[in-house]
Amino acid sequence: MTQALLLLAALGLTACGSMGPGTVTRDRFDYTEAVAASWKSQMLLNLVKIRYADAPVFLDVGQVVAGYSIQGTLSGSANSFNTQGFSPGALTGSIGLGAEGRYNDSPTITYTPLAGEPFARQMMMPIPPSAILTVIQAGLPVDTVFRVAVQAVNGVDNRRVRLDYVRPASPEFYVLLRDLGRIQDAGDIGVRVDGAEKGEKLVFRPNLVAAEENAVLDITKILGLDPSAREFRVVYGSVPANDKEIALLTRSMVEVLRDLSSVIAVPEAHVTAGRVGPTPEADLGPGGPVPPLIRIASSVHRPSDAFVAVPYRGYWFSIDDRDMASKHLLSSIMFLFTFVQTGAKEAAPILTIPTTR
Repeated sequence: MTQALLLLAALGLTACGSMGPGTVTRDRFDYTEAVAASWKSQMLLNLVKIRYADAPVFLDVGQVVAGYSIQGTLSGSANSFNTQGFSPGALTGSIGLGAEGRYNDSPTITYTPLAGEPFARQMMMPIPPSAILTVIQAGLPVDTVFRVAVQAVNGVDNRRVRLDYVRPASPEFYVLLRDLGRIQDAGDIGVRVDGAEKGEKLVFRPNLVAAEENAVLDITKILGLDPSAREFRVVYGSVPANDKEIALLTRSMVEVLRDLSSVIAVPEAHVTAGRVGPTPEADLGPGGPVPPLIRIASSVHRPSDAFVAVPYRGYWFSIDDRDMASKHLLSSIMFLFTFVQTGAKEAAPILTIPTTR
C-alpha cells in the first residue's frame, strides 16, 4: 500500500515538468513555413488583382504567440480494516486510483493591415538608387534588377506599363543590360561609396580583357559617358549633369508590381468578356523576343506541381515549382519592399498571456 502511494506522488512530480522547451524547435519551423507560404500567396494574389485593375491589399503578421497549458490530476486512496465477516480477524483493504488530464493549445496571432499615408508613400516612393546598387553588389543579376526597378538610365527607357497600353523599351536598353551583365559575370563591376555628399559610384575594373572592354565602350556610348572614365557617380533623375554621371529614374513599388502583373497569362474567356486586357507581346532585344521576368499561368483546376497557387474569379493562378527564375523573382520582391519603408514601424500591441500551472 505504501509503495502505491509513493508511485502516485512520483507521477505527480513528473507532471510538473515544463513542456515549453520541447515546442521551440517545432513551433519556430512550423510558423516560419506558414508565414512564408502566406506571404507568397498574398503577393501572387495581389499581382493577379492588379492585372484585373483590382485594389491590392496587404496584411502583415504582427505577432505570433503560441500558448500552451497542460493540467493533470492524480488521486489515490487506500484503507484497511478488520472485519468479522466470513474470515474473522482477516485484514481487508481497498485501494482507489484516479487520473485526469487536460491539454490546451491556443496560439494568438495579430494581423496588421498595411494602409494609410505611410503605406501609400511606401508604394508610391521611388526605390533609392543606393538600393539598386546594393542588390547588384550583393550578386543579383544586373539585367534583372534594372528590368524590375529602373524605368530609365540616362534617358534610355525601360518598358512602360499603363492601364490600357504597354510601350516597349528602347532597343538600346536591352543592349545596355546585355553589356552590363557580361561585365558583372566577369566580376569587373563594383560599387564604391565616397561619403554621404559624393554618394555611390559605379566602378568598372581597369585593364579589362577585350570582350569586357568593348562592353564598357558600348555602355559609355549608349549612356553618353566619358569613354576614358572608369568611375561614374550614380544619382536619381532622368538626365545626368555631366558625362561622368549615371542618372537612374527608378520605379515605385506600384510600377514594379504593375509591370510584373502585365505578363500574367490570363484566361482567354476573361479577355473576350472584357474583364481584363490581353497579355502584351514581348519586347525585342538583341537576341530576339525578350522573355518575361516572371511566368504566371492560369488554369481551371489547381496545378499539382505549383510553387504557389491562388484562386481568383473561378481560375487558379500559379507559378510552376520548376520555374527557378520566377521563384527567385517572387522571393526578391520582399527585399524591394524593405528598401522603401518610410519612418519607424509602429510598435505591435502588447499581449498579456496568462499561464496555467
